[in-house]
Amino acid sequence: MVKTARTTFQILEEIKAQNKVTVTELTNEFDLSNSSIHNYLKTLEQDGYVVREGNEYRVGLRLLDLGGYARHKQKIYQSAKDQVAKLAEETGEMTNLLVEEHGRGIYLYRANGEQAVTSDSYIGHRVFLHNTALGQSILAHLPRERVDEIINRHGLPKTTENTITDREALAERLELVREEGVAFDDEARLVGLRCVAKPIVNKNGGVEGAISISGPTSRFQGDRYRVELPEKLESAANVIELNINYT
Repeated sequence: MVKTARTTFQILEEIKAQNKVTVTELTNEFDLSNSSIHNYLKTLEQDGYVVREGNEYRVGLRLLDLGGYARHKQKIYQSAKDQVAKLAEETGEMTNLLVEEHGRGIYLYRANGEQAVTSDSYIGHRVFLHNTALGQSILAHLPRERVDEIINRHGLPKTTENTITDREALAERLELVREEGVAFDDEARLVGLRCVAKPIVNKNGGVEGAISISGPTSRFQGDRYRVELPEKLESAANVIELNINYT
């Protein structure tokens, strides 16, 4: 590995985590001198990846260019965004498109209906796969060896009391997802939020990603949660899969 390249990205991640940072704050975080940190920041600033405001630095919008380009090149994004937006309009809730990369889930697209709640996620946000309906939809259609690799790399961290943190329990859940064709998240990642998700599978049986509808537990109950919303997802997923496979 190239140490300086890794340090550069770690600095960007730290700036993101802190929102804004000073040279001194980064020096305290990294085993580097003030002058070294300043050189990293100056380079990033000149190339547009960070912005200086007084004695503080924040992440620059140049990174949005890279992220936007990467998303635009994803075939599933082009095939799914209209259907995800339509789901939000029909249900009034928050709808999502997630893909897996390097063992984490990444939100590619999101749409909000009239009643949509606010959550902590955003376009590009990375999440664990085991504690979301979206992630479980994807894991259920990956080879067992790949699932094991992801767990070995990222673990099964607990985020709420309802998070599955046991390998065998997760395997049982994924088997249920395969049988039912849909995944349910009952406050497994965020307290008060439920989610129902459906995988997007290509004609070769490979999973491309997953789409979901999310909302508060007060509205996600009974037949609406278990029947109506899954049926809407099924219809949307069918259109997306046709788009992916035959366009």
